[in-house]
Amino acid sequence: MNIQIQFVNMPTSESLQQNIEQKLSKLFDRFSWVVGANVYIKKENDPTGKGNICEIELRQSGPVIFASSNEENYHLSVKNTFSDLKKILEKRKQIMKPHL
Repeated sequence: MNIQIQFVNMPTSESLQQNIEQKLSKLFDRFSWVVGANVYIKKENDPTGKGNICEIELRQSGPVIFASSNEENYHLSVKNTFSDLKKILEKRKQIMKPHL
């Protein structure tokens, strides 16, 4: 399991980093074919009040799985991104099931 977390245009947050690592660990345990993750936490100026972005790329054999969300705070952004990833991974698991 290879995890890289980068904070772009914002200071590093230990609590957010630990939260992300914990959630990724659960994903890696549940979906064994995922071998690594790149996580980008970004701050962008957005007039709508959003601009707290979480982007996650999961590496596996086959295509890279990507999910992103842009919310009012980082914890909500991370939560929504992981929710999207779980949906994508469940679909992928159903496709792979007959082949396992």
